[in-house]
Amino acid sequence: MRIEISALHKEYRGGVKALQNLHLTIPGGMFGLLGPNGAGKTTLMRTLAGILRPTSGSIRVGPYDGTTERGRDEIKGTLGYLPQDLGMYPDLSAREFLDYVAILKGVPDRQARRQQVEELLEMVALSNVANRKLKTYSGGMKRRVGIAQALVNNPEFIIVDEPTAGLDPEERIRFRNLLSDLGGQRTVLLSTHIVEDIAQTCQNLAVMRAGRVVFQGTLSQLLQQAQGRVWQMSLPTGERPDKALTVVSALHNGPLVLYRIVSEEAPAPNALAVEPSLEDGYIWLMREQRPDDLVAGRPA
Repeated sequence: MRIEISALHKEYRGGVKALQNLHLTIPGGMFGLLGPNGAGKTTLMRTLAGILRPTSGSIRVGPYDGTTERGRDEIKGTLGYLPQDLGMYPDLSAREFLDYVAILKGVPDRQARRQQVEELLEMVALSNVANRKLKTYSGGMKRRVGIAQALVNNPEFIIVDEPTAGLDPEERIRFRNLLSDLGGQRTVLLSTHIVEDIAQTCQNLAVMRAGRVVFQGTLSQLLQQAQGRVWQMSLPTGERPDKALTVVSALHNGPLVLYRIVSEEAPAPNALAVEPSLEDGYIWLMREQRPDDLVAGRPA
């Protein structure tokens, strides 16, 4: 399912502009939406899900017009949504909760619901604890219940907002693998501020800043943003690079500290150019791009 967004604008009361002239095309499969907190990602997710109405602009999700009441209802019928904070009933078991969600999503036949719930519990590896109350689940287990409820009724389009925030490394890897498996069959929009989550699950992505898309392209194109602009340099412990430089990391090594820096030019005579990582590309983009710039695989 292809999603087309054009000139999308969302303004809240008081003149707060959450989305500004936003243009974005989302093809099928896994697609990453990367940006810092406050960039407008959640507002975009809620607008795509039909929870918020845009102030202006156009949204098409497959054949449906997301700016009309009828279109929003049609989109909701094809959508699975895992918000950042999913409300659950803590005294229900996972099995009971998923059965309840299936009723809400229009699966009236009891046998069909039971079969679908069992398949989803197996998919997210919770079958053996499905009768435990949700209030006894860890954060990672609750997120897996969250993706299971998003998959009820086999949606064509899935929105996942900050799914790994607060998870330990093992649960984060488990969740990323689960999302990757889903992306081969559906359109999955993964919104996050964690670069590694995008790097491990998506080939195509967009970067948001201040309510606008400032980049859309592939992982390799984002990485190329920092080509020739990443440096390593060592300084004695206690000394620091110039405050005007953007430091990506600092690794202590005995009497020296090894700094990784993104900069247009070598930050010091002894600085060595190194190959950029995806995080370097993202940081360079955030450093250089003004909110009204648009990068499509190359500097604007």
